[in-house]
Amino acid sequence: MIFFEADTPAWMIAPVILPLIAGLLCFLFNRKTFIIALAATLLNFVVVCFLIYQLLVFGSMRCYIGGWRPPLGITLRTDGPALLMLLMTAVTGLAVTLYARGYFSHRISNPLRAGRHQRQQRYFWPLWLLLLTGLNGLFLSNDIFNLYVTLELIGISAASLAALSGKPASQRASFRYLLISLLGSLTYLLGVVFLYRTCGVLDLDMLQNLAGNGAGISTALALLTAGLLLKTALVPLHFWLPPAHANALAPVSVILSALVVKGSFYLLFRFWFEIFAPIVTLPALNFMGILGAVAVFWGAVQAMRQHRLKLMVAYSTVSQLGYLFIAFPLSRAVEGVQVWSIVIFLALTHAFAKSAMFMAAGSVYLHLGHDRIKDLEGVRSSLPITVFAYGIAGVSLMGLPPSGAFIAKWMLLNSALTSSQWWWVLVIISGSLLAMIYVFRVMSRFFVIPKEYTLKKGEALSPLLEWPALILAVISLSLGLLAPWILHVLSQGNTGIFPGGLP
Repeated sequence: MIFFEADTPAWMIAPVILPLIAGLLCFLFNRKTFIIALAATLLNFVVVCFLIYQLLVFGSMRCYIGGWRPPLGITLRTDGPALLMLLMTAVTGLAVTLYARGYFSHRISNPLRAGRHQRQQRYFWPLWLLLLTGLNGLFLSNDIFNLYVTLELIGISAASLAALSGKPASQRASFRYLLISLLGSLTYLLGVVFLYRTCGVLDLDMLQNLAGNGAGISTALALLTAGLLLKTALVPLHFWLPPAHANALAPVSVILSALVVKGSFYLLFRFWFEIFAPIVTLPALNFMGILGAVAVFWGAVQAMRQHRLKLMVAYSTVSQLGYLFIAFPLSRAVEGVQVWSIVIFLALTHAFAKSAMFMAAGSVYLHLGHDRIKDLEGVRSSLPITVFAYGIAGVSLMGLPPSGAFIAKWMLLNSALTSSQWWWVLVIISGSLLAMIYVFRVMSRFFVIPKEYTLKKGEALSPLLEWPALILAVISLSLGLLAPWILHVLSQGNTGIFPGGLP
């Protein structure tokens, strides 16, 4: 284990400092916001790649801010899961930045509403960079109170972004999202209070050594879990997610679905399988798995019932999040690193594929002026790249090879069969079949060409509206081919998970 104190901490702090400074600069220089955001996301990607290189060479690392060691100081840490989540955020964030440029440029080109869209763009960039700051800080932080600060930054930024469209529906949805986010944060903070009162420390490494059976620790875990479940939108706490995601601007929908819910889930999984693993019981794991199974079916059924493309993709998020929680009861049947492998493959695939889907939905809306599924005829001939991206993303969500979801679902199926928990096999297979139905329901409309349809000149969209979606969709489908490298990164450093599963 290597500890960076005062000599070379800059690389670990950079993913937090870079977007924060860029977000503040966007408030000062309104005409250079895209250049600032693009530079920040590019540098963020480069820094994350360098941190992964350091992890592969030196192993897991710690950085003590100001040279103060716990319990007095704040610690940042890098390990396999954290850096893969950072890489997911960096890649998606760079694609979102490019897509948002094309999206706002297209909308501003309409002289009737140019002023409104310019105001939306002006506030989008600083809010997006502040949210990126919170996400990077969440994945790197090793202090449970500092994690609360990052959750608040993410929640406030996300709720503000969701309200940017200015429509009454989006404002109601964002206000509900803000209230739920604050409730989740308050519940989480109460859990932190119980932990500090019981253990007297906030550093995660120290908490892992001190956490044991006791009313204070159990109550803290219950409060932390409840707060994070609200933010993750697991059924039945999902009611805020579809309206917020579907009524937001297209780049905001990408951010909310692909990145925001992953941050709270990442913390939840880390708490259950690392910090508080000794007190987690089998009934609790089964309960989380049951909620995940309900989410898989409920979200898929609701997605099939929707008449709007963006709302269908939003309910698909509810369904796909359920698979992450099915890994909880199956964790006892696999090795520790394999538990992380399942979760990371699912999270990466969902982030890239769902980003591509929301980008495609946004491009379709700009092209047609609506996203009614029954009226999507002719889109294939006008937006072939967008339709291709949507199809590839849909294949990834179904879990077909060589996607990362295929690797993860194969691990889940193998774990369920080896542990004789065959009911989870039915859930996983049924969920994939339901995903196939709602994906092909949209694809079938794309490929209908009415006889009277003619392609109009000038209908082509900017490459920034089509190519980021296609690139992310291809990445989501190719994750299975990158499995050896991803597993190698995961194996670097001590993840803190028990080597033989939960006791």
